[in-house]
Amino acid sequence: MIAGLSSELKKKIAEVVARYPKKEAAILPVLHLIQRETGAIGADEERWVAGLLEIRPIKVREVVTFYTMYHQKPVGRFHIQVCSNLPCSLMGGEKVIDHLQRRLGIKIGETTPDQRFTLSEVECLGACEQAPCMMINFDYYGDLTPEKIDGLLKGLD
Repeated sequence: MIAGLSSELKKKIAEVVARYPKKEAAILPVLHLIQRETGAIGADEERWVAGLLEIRPIKVREVVTFYTMYHQKPVGRFHIQVCSNLPCSLMGGEKVIDHLQRRLGIKIGETTPDQRFTLSEVECLGACEQAPCMMINFDYYGDLTPEKIDGLLKGLD
């Protein structure tokens, strides 16, 4: 078992795994549960999940590195993900990124010193009709302008 996982989390994970006829099918919810408690999915967590689900560690690594909702290192309290796909780029996505970098004082892939914000660029958020768009944690925001972004950030205070 990974050092530091709470007994409550271990119980939840066992319950989730028991719901699936094939253990491997529980990979996404198990990773979510672990990340919620630990803040990130590191190499130790990947190996542990692989052992639990009786799969090769590379399968867990593939999932963790494919999906943007999994983090290999802790992120800030507010994880801002800006879409960089073609519709968002055409509608001003680069300006959104530039504005956020100036406003937060960090670059893509960085976290503010107070651990409040992490800024990420993602391939697609699946909300092209709202381009340019971003997510803050699990909430979508679209049709972004610098003024709208500033209001959203202020609302997080």
